[in-house]
Amino acid sequence: MVRFLLPGLAGAAPAPALAQVEALLPLRPDWLSAGGLSLIFVGLVVFATTTSILYVRERARWTRREGELAAGLEAARGHQERLGALLASDRQVVLSWDGPKASPIVEGDSGFLGIGGPAPALAYGTWAPPAEAKRLELATEALKERGEAFAFTFKAKAGRFVDAEGRPVAGRAVIRLREVGGERARALALEDELGKLASDHAALTTLLSGVPQPVWMRSTDGRLSWVNAAYARAVEAPDSQQAVKAGLELFDRSEREAAAKARKDGRVFQLRAPVVMAGQRRIVDVMETPTPSGYAGIATDMSELEAVRADLQRQMDAHVRTLDRLKTGVAVFDASQRLVYRNSGYEALWSLDPGFLDSNPTDGEILDRLRTERRLPELGDYRTWKAQVHAAYTATRASEDWWYLPDGRTVHVVASPNPQGGVTYLFDDETERFTLESRFNALSRTQRETLDSLREGVAVFGSDGRLKLSNPAFAQLWKLSPERAAAAPHIDEVVALSRPLFPDDAVWTEIRSAVAGVRDAREDYRCHMERRDGTVLDCTAAPLPDGATLITFADVTAGVNVERALTERNEALERVSRLREEFVHHVSYELRSPLTNIIGFAQLLGEETVGALNEKQRDYTGHIVRSSGALLAIINDILDLASIDNGALALDLEEVDVAKSIAQAATGLQDRLADSELTLQVDIAPQTGPLRADPKRLRQILFNLLSNAIGFSQPGQTIRVSAGRVGGEIRITVADEGRGIPDEVKEKVFDRFESHSLGSRHRGVGLGLSMVRSIVELHGGRVELDSALGKGTRVTAVFPPEGMRISDAAE
Repeated sequence: MVRFLLPGLAGAAPAPALAQVEALLPLRPDWLSAGGLSLIFVGLVVFATTTSILYVRERARWTRREGELAAGLEAARGHQERLGALLASDRQVVLSWDGPKASPIVEGDSGFLGIGGPAPALAYGTWAPPAEAKRLELATEALKERGEAFAFTFKAKAGRFVDAEGRPVAGRAVIRLREVGGERARALALEDELGKLASDHAALTTLLSGVPQPVWMRSTDGRLSWVNAAYARAVEAPDSQQAVKAGLELFDRSEREAAAKARKDGRVFQLRAPVVMAGQRRIVDVMETPTPSGYAGIATDMSELEAVRADLQRQMDAHVRTLDRLKTGVAVFDASQRLVYRNSGYEALWSLDPGFLDSNPTDGEILDRLRTERRLPELGDYRTWKAQVHAAYTATRASEDWWYLPDGRTVHVVASPNPQGGVTYLFDDETERFTLESRFNALSRTQRETLDSLREGVAVFGSDGRLKLSNPAFAQLWKLSPERAAAAPHIDEVVALSRPLFPDDAVWTEIRSAVAGVRDAREDYRCHMERRDGTVLDCTAAPLPDGATLITFADVTAGVNVERALTERNEALERVSRLREEFVHHVSYELRSPLTNIIGFAQLLGEETVGALNEKQRDYTGHIVRSSGALLAIINDILDLASIDNGALALDLEEVDVAKSIAQAATGLQDRLADSELTLQVDIAPQTGPLRADPKRLRQILFNLLSNAIGFSQPGQTIRVSAGRVGGEIRITVADEGRGIPDEVKEKVFDRFESHSLGSRHRGVGLGLSMVRSIVELHGGRVELDSALGKGTRVTAVFPPEGMRISDAAE
């Protein structure tokens, strides 16, 4: 392939043209001849020439057009710069639209609207108040749709005034937003402020007119210039204007003069004073203060507050009186930790000087005083403990603590913060409660241990019929396992478990009724239970105050057996006693008849009516008479005791001379007194008087006492018989100077057939003192014995007063 470089096309690339030629004239090797090459070359020259001419002509025409466009562009740039300078001369934003649906064109600086960038200027709500934003949106739509012009001024959120003007211009909708400045801006600001002030003044005037407290305003000379409706009602004026026109004052002369003086001094006047408002006497708080245009005042009705305060004071006084009656110590400290109140319980608890407490000491001073007097707990770190106590002043909740004092007391302390500051302390002396609780616990443990150690079965059933308490003996008696007894079984379950040992349904029904309380009245229930295993139980059901029922089961099997044995033995003894008494009576009566014959025949022989006796026979006869007489006396005593035991011995009561009875008894014993070389001394008190008794039995008493005294006396001793009246009772005493009676014998000397010679010559069957006591007690009296070894014996028969019946005395 051959490439040509055409003249005039320097710098141009021939490749495209050659390619076109090659495309139009496809060359083949057979064409490359001399003629063909010449023809091609001529065509190419013609084509190049024509192309160059056309290129030069078009280039000149476009160069001319380019100059014209450059000149127009420069003119447009100048015009734009002039418009920009004109637009920048004011702080404004211009918005324009080519049509209702076209996008807006925004020009200008929107910084004065309080926003950044041009686009947000279309968002009216971001910089205009809601009402003005809505107004702009409606005006913009009307301008774009219908070409309606608008113009108004408003205040933006940023506080600047904005002129908004919209109109159609050359078929375009144009809106200009411009900041108002200069004098016009100041005038608008003043106008806005004036509107606000007028609105505030109207609102304030409306508010003051409607308040229930009297409100007034005065001019600089002190005259009323305005009052509200409450003031007019208070001074009983038809309306506010009439009250101002008439100059009706609310207060008395003294209060008005004080207010005038305060106005003259230029200070605020405040006073609580009584006034007459609408015909009623009220207590008001008055405040009048200077204002730029004069003075303004208000009167607040404090009557209800004063009434409430007085009522509160009465309640506080009542509470103080109530607190003073409490044993709980109460102390109130204010925010400065000073004592402002304490009750009598506080003073009694800590025993502090009233003068010291009246000086309103601080909490710390009181604690220091108590620590000095050793009335606070013994502490190693007192400062830390004191700080913990005072932490109650900054706490939000009440706290409590226990103080164990050196004197053994236990004090419960509650510290409660006061809403207005300070702390209220409550001190409770719990010593007695702890002591009682300790004693109660000890008593409960003792009772529990005592109950567990009892051999009697004890069970307590609650008001619900369940076993609340029992001891091991109860479980053992009725064969209950400890686990079953501890599971609080019902009475029905206990009965069912115990029925095999004691199947008597009637008894169990009564016990169940006593526990369940179905009876009309809760009463004790007792029963005797003889179980199948031979055990005998005494059951007692007793109601308890708390509604529970106590049931005890006492195993009396051994007692019953012993009782049976004793009963059988007693019956046997009674039979023996009856046999003995019958034998004694029979023998006594059987012996009495022959003994009487013996005595009679012996006396007949002694009198020698049937013949003379020798000396020895007379001596024998005397012994027979004396021995027979002694035996007869014994038999008579036995018969008398038997009659007393059977209640068959009747007394023949009459007025008896005590001295005569003593003399008669002593006469029968003269021989023995003489034989024993004893002296009888009788001492009868003048006030003794007669004794109502059986004379025979009284002589029998004296005879036995004297006989007993003679038997236990030594030769040369004295036996004293005395009688007297003491407190209405007649006391007859027989005292000897014998050996006395040992302590171990005193209890037996009055028993029948108890004879103790105690080393003396006395011998007897032991019926004398027994007979004395029986006859004295039959008279309603008693016998007293006073004796000691080596000091003799005193036996006193005490007879009851004359007016007392023998049966009464015997009882």
